Amino acid sequence: MGGGGEGRGRDGTGTLHVVGGADGADGAEEDREGAEGSAGRAEGLSAGRAAGIPLTIAASYRARARGLLGRDGLTGALLLTPASGVHTFRMRFAIDVAYLDRRLTVVDVHTLRPGRLGRPRLRSRHVLEAEAGALERWGVRRGVRVVIAPGPSTPPPPSVR
Repeated sequence: MGGGGEGRGRDGTGTLHVVGGADGADGAEEDREGAEGSAGRAEGLSAGRAAGIPLTIAASYRARARGLLGRDGLTGALLLTPASGVHTFRMRFAIDVAYLDRRLTVVDVHTLRPGRLGRPRLRSRHVLEAEAGALERWGVRRGVRVVIAPGPSTPPPPSVR
């Protein structure tokens, strides 16, 4: 997610951790860090929160454009970055959408049925998608922070000569 030019990010996998926010569960040290600083940290997670949620990161234009199209379901979550809005046209199932700011704090959460257009959020820098009902189970709500522990990046496609 961090560094480099926008739109040239690396697709990959990771683990999503919900660390708190509105209820004061996260620490002051975490509040001072940006998304890039917290991307590799999973320490200090508050007890009782969902931990270790499988995450797919869609940072390239192609991966963001495909999103969840053609899938019948989703295990874990999908992070679209950068992104400020989504749609569910041609999707087969309802999704929860969390709009995240640059510090990975949840700005807004909505459930979208198939065939809907989600209104873009001005402060949103990233969008987190999951099957309908999952974000509530995980404790993802407005004001909560999330941390992403990166996994291996998807290797670039082989060059054609």
